[in-house]
Amino acid sequence: MRRAVALIDARRVASLPPSAILAAGAGGREAAAGSGAERDPPRSRYGYLEKMTDLVAVWEVALSDGVHKIEFEHGTTSGKRVVYVDGKEEIRKEWMFKLVGKETFTVGAAKTKATINIDAVSGFAYEYTLEINGKSLKKYMENRSKTTNTWVLSLDGVDCRVVLEKDTMDVWCNGKKMETAGEFVEDGTETHFSVGDHDCCIKAVSSGKRREGIIHTLIVDDREIPEVLE
Repeated sequence: MRRAVALIDARRVASLPPSAILAAGAGGREAAAGSGAERDPPRSRYGYLEKMTDLVAVWEVALSDGVHKIEFEHGTTSGKRVVYVDGKEEIRKEWMFKLVGKETFTVGAAKTKATINIDAVSGFAYEYTLEINGKSLKKYMENRSKTTNTWVLSLDGVDCRVVLEKDTMDVWCNGKKMETAGEFVEDGTETHFSVGDHDCCIKAVSSGKRREGIIHTLIVDDREIPEVLE
């Protein structure tokens, strides 16, 4: 999801997903049907989502260490602001007299700076925009697509997301920065690393065209992996 703008009318109250309500109700019945001994009701698999009564915006941000989900709650009567990153609460402010403003936090292993801007549109409507490193989410992702390459493949039944940061030649796989070894070859360079028992290599060769620049190709076990666009 790359929507960087979300709108909400303060007169409309967000409701829990029906499945979350059903899960909570089923948990209560299960506890009541026990043998008489008191038991804690089982936790719903929806966790923190059941508490999000004022959820107004959700973004997904693709970084080198993974795709991160950012969720924002805004109580337009109390001014409450809550920020979740990958399901973990990062910011909570219960009472804010000023309904507009911004909240800044970090995302991912590299502590990338993120800011949610809250602006009044008209009447009781608000606009929410996300900035990453001082740029709008759309602009940041456009710039990032020029400085990174991403591949997605399955190894031993596990989905792997490999990211190359072209400016530093750092390689990430499923959120982990990989140990690499680079070497010059006849037609360019090769960056070697391993994922489990699999030999991986990113080949960098000149395209011969000024606009295209260097072409990076991922080879895993002598098999070329197609690049994906995020």
